Amino acid sequence: MTRQSNNQKGVDPTIEKLKILMPYWISHNNQHIRDNEKWLRKIENIGLKDVACELKEANRILKEANKHIELASKKVEENSISRLKKVPETEKVQKISKKVKQTKETISFELKQIGVIRTPYTDNAPYQPVEEDEGDFRIVVDPQYINGVYKLDEFRYIYVVYYIHRIKQECSMIISPPWTGGLKAGVFASRSPVRPNCVGLSIVRIKGIKNNEILTSGLDVFDGTPLLDIKPYIKDLDTKSDANYGWLEKMDDHKHLLLHIKGLPHDY
Repeated sequence: MTRQSNNQKGVDPTIEKLKILMPYWISHNNQHIRDNEKWLRKIENIGLKDVACELKEANRILKEANKHIELASKKVEENSISRLKKVPETEKVQKISKKVKQTKETISFELKQIGVIRTPYTDNAPYQPVEEDEGDFRIVVDPQYINGVYKLDEFRYIYVVYYIHRIKQECSMIISPPWTGGLKAGVFASRSPVRPNCVGLSIVRIKGIKNNEILTSGLDVFDGTPLLDIKPYIKDLDTKSDANYGWLEKMDDHKHLLLHIKGLPHDY
């Protein structure tokens, strides 16, 4: 869309650019925070207290910066809404909306927490599980469900189903993931944690089971996340050799994007 056509519809191109950039800034800061926290633990272990002190201060500043960027992002959104009487939708979304009709009543139900997930993450967590991530990763199953882990240690990987309990944003059916340069997709065509039902799913490796505790490889959740279910990951049954990257394949440099999504450190 050209600058002229944007202005004709009341959309300031600077505002639209900020909507894309600010989530990117926050995500980029979060990546630095996670990397700093990993090195912080190593530095503390070898006794470099003065270096650790500086890294802690750097992380404090980055977290504070993210709070201000989030506030700025919210104000940009409010400003944008006030300028427009109606937020324009893509032609494809409009066609879908016209076809959708409510065919049945919504059913409300409750899920039961069966345990808790322990991780080193209190403020920032990776977007996906990092296999060789450092730290204490455990799934603590409530005592009344301990018999449910019988023979689970014979599997190498498991699905972990959990409730994403710290989500505060309202769910939108159309989203723009922070690393996509403004590209929009339906929430069900994304891995966004902000969903109609905040249920998360991760695949992790079992390192060992001690009574009601399952020791695992890196998990992508905050410490204290409520556990909903555990299922074994079964070879062939759960591996689809013809799986693809969907709309991600159409993006420029999608391999670089995947590094960000996985939370893997890289040089560019």
